Order: sequence, then structure tokens, then C-alpha cells
Amino acid sequence: MKKAGFYILLMLMTYIMVCPVAAKENKYDRGIVMKTFIPKGQWMVGATFSYNEHVDQNFEFLSLLKDINSEGYSFKVTPLVSYFIADNISIGARFTYSRSFTKIDNISLDLGDDLSFEVKDYDGESNTYTGAFFVRTYLNLGDSKRFGLFNEARLAYGYSASTSSSGTGTDLSGMYQLKHNLNLSVAPGITCFINDYTAVEASIGVAGLNFNWYDQTKDQVYTGKRTASSANFKINLLSIDLGIVFYL
Repeated sequence: MKKAGFYILLMLMTYIMVCPVAAKENKYDRGIVMKTFIPKGQWMVGATFSYNEHVDQNFEFLSLLKDINSEGYSFKVTPLVSYFIADNISIGARFTYSRSFTKIDNISLDLGDDLSFEVKDYDGESNTYTGAFFVRTYLNLGDSKRFGLFNEARLAYGYSASTSSSGTGTDLSGMYQLKHNLNLSVAPGITCFINDYTAVEASIGVAGLNFNWYDQTKDQVYTGKRTASSANFKINLLSIDLGIVFYL
């Protein structure tokens, strides 16, 4: 077994050393010419914004959730700025503020005679602040000066504070939670120029490395902590960002 492992390791090392040399000797010219899509020295400023709201009155969902009486909203705003340190390469920063609010007067879950429960008098709100540093590279589509692709590498830190309460009177219970988040990810996207100085863009977040720290306090007496981390590079279709940017 040791000899077999030694031979496999030797073969891998030989492959790693030989392949680059062979590739260089048999270099294939694809005829790709890098063209300037956005020149050095330009500034880019912009923002994204999203908002949604819901109101439910005696609403029913899939015959399982019944007597839903609730209301809520959420919004997010993200200004950004970047500077092109070279042709098609920019560095920049963005700040994100988001807020959500949910009020549930009643909601019932019915899974049969032996399994059902309901939630009443629940209120929850959350405020999140996130700052991010990013590096973005562009690639124009063929000879087009209107359409281009980009890839963005991000390093972000976020902080959120949330409160929730349920029940009334002597049954009232409340929770306060602080969350810290550190995220390293990439986001490919596409940009389209409307005119010489204005463009619309869309990007899709690809989850990378994510770290979370939670601190909870319940009823101002009980405390709890939690840490969580994850690493995956799946495309997150729920994190599509649409925005408008200006080039100065």
C-alpha cells in the first residue's frame, strides 16, 4: 500500500511538472483580443433598491396554513462607488441597509387531528448594516461597446439587530438578537449601457465562504450563543441584484 501511494504521488508530481511545459509547446492561439470596455480613470457610482409589502386577511395557503392575519414589509438600499485603476478593472465599496417588519395576529397550521398549532400576537423587526469591498473585472461581448460581462469578488462584513415578541399580558415573551456576518464571495453579471454615461446591470450572487456569529437574550434573563460557517459555490438565484450605475 505504501509503494502504491508512493507511485501515485510520483505520477501526480510528474503530471503537474510536465503538463505546463507541454501546454506551452503546443500553445493554441484562439485569436482572442482583449479590448477596452471601460477605460482607466473613470468613476462608477450607483445604487440598487428593493421593497415589498404584504397584508393577509383570513388567507389560506395550500390548505395547511389557515386563518392567516398578518402584515409586513421589507426594503433594501445599496449605494456603491468604484474607481477604474486600469482598463476594465475597478476597485470599490458598497454599503447596504435593510429593514424588515412582520406582525402576525394569527396563523394556524393544520396537519390533522393530532398535529396542529397556531401562532398569535407575534411581532418582529430587523435592521441590517453591511459594508463590502470589491474588485470587478469587465469583458466586452465581441465588438460591442454597449453590452459587457463582469465578475466581482467581494469581501463583506454585516451587522444586524433584531427584536421579536409573542403573547400578551403575563404570557408576553421577547427576544433580542445580534448577528455578525463575514462573507467572501463572487458575483458574475452583465451590464448594458443606455448611453455613454449610464448603464443598467444585473448580477447573481455565488455563495462562497460565510461565517456567522449570534448572540441572543430572551426576556432580558436568558442568553444564548451560536456560530455557523459554510462554504459552497452554488449559484444563488434568490440573490439577483438589479441596479443602475453612472460612469463619470
